[in-house]
Amino acid sequence: MRLSIGIDIGSTTVKIAVMEGSRILFTHYERHMSQVRTKTLEILEKVKALVGDEEFTVSISGSAGLGLANSANVSFVQEVFATEKAVRLLLGDVDIVVELGGEDAKILFLTGGVEERMNGTCAGGTGSFIDQMAVLLNLSPDEMDKQGLAAERLYPIASRCGVFAKSDIQPLLNQNADKRDISASIFHAVVEQTITGLARGRQLTGKIAFLGGPIHFFDCLKKQFKETLALSDENAVFPEYDLFFVAAGAAIYAKESGTALTYNSLAERLKNAAADTGHNTYMRPLFETEEEYQAFSARHQKAAVEFADLSEYKGDAYLGIDCGSTTVKLVLTDSDNRILYSYYSSNKGNPLEAVKKCLLEIYSLCEDRVTIRGSAATGYGESLMVNAFGVDFGLVETMAHFKATSFFRPDVDFIIDIGGQDIKCFKIKNGAIDNIMLNEACSSGCGSFIETFAKSMGYDAEEFAKLGIFAKHPVDLGSRCTVFMNSSVKQSQKDGASIHDISAGLSVSVVKNALYKVIRAKSADDLGNQIVVQGGTFYNDAVLRSFEREIGKEVTRPTIAGLMGAFGAALYAKEQGKAQSSISPKEELENFVNTTKEAVCGGCTNKCRLTVNTFSGGRKFISGNRCETPLKTAAQKDLPNAYQYKRSLFDEEKAKIKPGTRGKIGMPYALNIMELYPFWTAFFAELGIEVVFSEPTTRKTYELGRDTIPSDTVCYPAKLVHGAISELIHRGIDTIFYPCMSYNLDEEKGDNHFNCPVVAYYPELIAANMPAVKSVRFLYPYLGIDHPDTFPKQMMKCLAEVYPDIKRAEVKRAAKKAYAAIGAYREKVREFGRRGIAYAEEHDLPIIVLAGRPYHIDPEINHGIDRLVSSLGVVVLSDDSVCDFVSPPKVSVLNQWTYHSRLYSAAKFCAQSERANFVQLVSFGCGIDAVTTDECRSILEREDKLYTQIKIDEINNSGAVKIRLRSLLCAIEQKTEVKPK
Repeated sequence: MRLSIGIDIGSTTVKIAVMEGSRILFTHYERHMSQVRTKTLEILEKVKALVGDEEFTVSISGSAGLGLANSANVSFVQEVFATEKAVRLLLGDVDIVVELGGEDAKILFLTGGVEERMNGTCAGGTGSFIDQMAVLLNLSPDEMDKQGLAAERLYPIASRCGVFAKSDIQPLLNQNADKRDISASIFHAVVEQTITGLARGRQLTGKIAFLGGPIHFFDCLKKQFKETLALSDENAVFPEYDLFFVAAGAAIYAKESGTALTYNSLAERLKNAAADTGHNTYMRPLFETEEEYQAFSARHQKAAVEFADLSEYKGDAYLGIDCGSTTVKLVLTDSDNRILYSYYSSNKGNPLEAVKKCLLEIYSLCEDRVTIRGSAATGYGESLMVNAFGVDFGLVETMAHFKATSFFRPDVDFIIDIGGQDIKCFKIKNGAIDNIMLNEACSSGCGSFIETFAKSMGYDAEEFAKLGIFAKHPVDLGSRCTVFMNSSVKQSQKDGASIHDISAGLSVSVVKNALYKVIRAKSADDLGNQIVVQGGTFYNDAVLRSFEREIGKEVTRPTIAGLMGAFGAALYAKEQGKAQSSISPKEELENFVNTTKEAVCGGCTNKCRLTVNTFSGGRKFISGNRCETPLKTAAQKDLPNAYQYKRSLFDEEKAKIKPGTRGKIGMPYALNIMELYPFWTAFFAELGIEVVFSEPTTRKTYELGRDTIPSDTVCYPAKLVHGAISELIHRGIDTIFYPCMSYNLDEEKGDNHFNCPVVAYYPELIAANMPAVKSVRFLYPYLGIDHPDTFPKQMMKCLAEVYPDIKRAEVKRAAKKAYAAIGAYREKVREFGRRGIAYAEEHDLPIIVLAGRPYHIDPEINHGIDRLVSSLGVVVLSDDSVCDFVSPPKVSVLNQWTYHSRLYSAAKFCAQSERANFVQLVSFGCGIDAVTTDECRSILEREDKLYTQIKIDEINNSGAVKIRLRSLLCAIEQKTEVKPK
């Protein structure tokens, strides 16, 4: 047989290659829009003239090809195997292959032993990720590519998931950052994900071939790969048929082991396979009859607000603006709280233009008959609105939503607001917010989750939502993240589910994600009896019906569910009783101009890169700052901040280190060393050894060591160790000391005093995964500092080979000084806690105990959260500054970790204090903190105190953090008389 055909059916496209020997005769590439069999048959027709009646061999490959190959009884070849065959035949001397597809990504190492690495559960860093980000920027993918090529700076953006990335990009859009820079940053994030998520510690060097649609179509992505990996033109290979290597590999495989067929027989097999259906799990319909739906709709029309005609109204009015993550909402109310004007739409990546357009429309309708007495803004873009348009008040969105809810249901027990990317849940007790729950990083229970699927299937969100209302057989898709769900949706389509069934199934999934992943409800009783739902997602009757059915209760959905934030802001503006709003008049809006420039803040060590927006009338808005430092006046002073104090102690310790008679020894300033440094500096100083710590960590520290990180899910503090070690080696330090320690010092607060596995044994991982440590003396002994009697012997054994002249008596003296130094350090921290409490009492200020791990004091890890808290008028203390002021609490878990036991004691301190409140910092990837979060919450809630958790990783999302902290302070203000100054 002369010809062979390879068909590559990927997650989003079908590719075909016809080969004669090693020559490619024909190729074709097309998106299948989930219609896999239909599209494959269409494309196959294009080769009919080429093959005629001649028999050929054929093989199918690709992530979505196996099912079709099996049902059509056609040979299948795994795509990595196919890629390798094509690369070896068509390219020859290539060391590494990087291939990005629609949802699949893989790296094939050909030199030094063949190995392939593929993405498993995440489609971050693939074509679908890029498509989603283009939609968010309101650009076509091609436009985003062109914009990125003209960029001048890069922002750190997560790429492991579209949800994380949206959380990083939306604040940039709301701050009016340049879309050229955001576009380039998105492509750079794809490269970062390839290095950290796929390579996972194996270095990308040598001659690298880049394949797949995203790399083929996006020149900015090619540029970012070359620059980030520092590849020469010779080592960066972008082949002519880069889209078709899997298809070509399948054709090569077909020549050897494929199925021999003619065109007609292959087409017949595929047509017959198209009728084959799978075994979806279906649920009962959301509504059995039209009458049932009508009764449901009528019930939910009762929670309504009155509307009035603005074109005829005369009198006072109050404006509320809700600038959310993906949408802009405006409400204008009269003195009787009737709505005169409302607006709800996507911000299309430009919230300023959307709001300006609405304000001009309002002025046109008002003429001279209406006076706007007050205005308030809420949401992610709150500060932008206040500064750009002179809005009178800024209101944290949790309070705005609570105010609006109370208007409809004063006796509300529970509020759940599902927006585009955010879920906000409030428990209400005695007319005040008692607990706040927000989604951390996953928006699979949000509106954008459904919107993404709607667009991928050619529908708008509203149209798609209606399809599910009368679906006969809603498909059970489970409650999983968007990436998993993408695969489930595609599979259910292949198995015969209709669009209607999928729409209904997704609505059920949204509800399950919200209930069981965000709220983590054990039963419907956890939500109370009077439940109000709001947010644009609940306009979807299928979602609302699914929610009521899942909890087994009827709920209240206001008819303005999507406008509740704006309506609450308008109510707040009215309460403030201003005589005249300072919002920009019509003439100023018509000449509204916004200019931006970049700057770097020198107010603290964060060195934030700022975007300075200047608006008409000279108003300015500074964004990008992690705290309020660039906005402070000289009269404002810093409040007690335990994190800042602990950082200053380290600076003082470093300044005291003197050159040693026995030379230098390096230590990474990371993980537990950030707390134990007084111990080690005192110990080595006594021995005449100068300790050299790695420099304060920055994003560059992470980038310096990222190519040796073997796990993309380990916590960010651990990832930074790689960069800290690299930095020491680059500075010429030839001896590095980083001990393994199963145990911490025994603080007598728990059942045991272990270090967590990452802290305890990360030196072992460094030794195994960082080739550079083989060029120096890397000392990583197992030590037990919890046993002062045996510690000198252990250290003597470790140091003898490097320092043969050291005597046992010297080591004993050094150990004695080390234990005294760490004891003195801990007393200083406790004393600061006492002073901080006294200061708060004297000045009537609230306290937030920012509880976490010792390494959470690092500004690169906490992203300046401690300074942000302080800037809100709060005294900041750490868990170790207060944990000794109470007896250890009784807990319901095995209390065997030193850092955990501190958290529990700090939570008890806050539970017993009228002034102190607890905020826990948790690193993504910290598995054992799953235990601490529930236990700390339990300790606090037993005393009717609020629990707040902030998850942090390498990406800075200060906007969401600030909303959470302000929400906490507002809730505290409602419950107590202690108010931030």
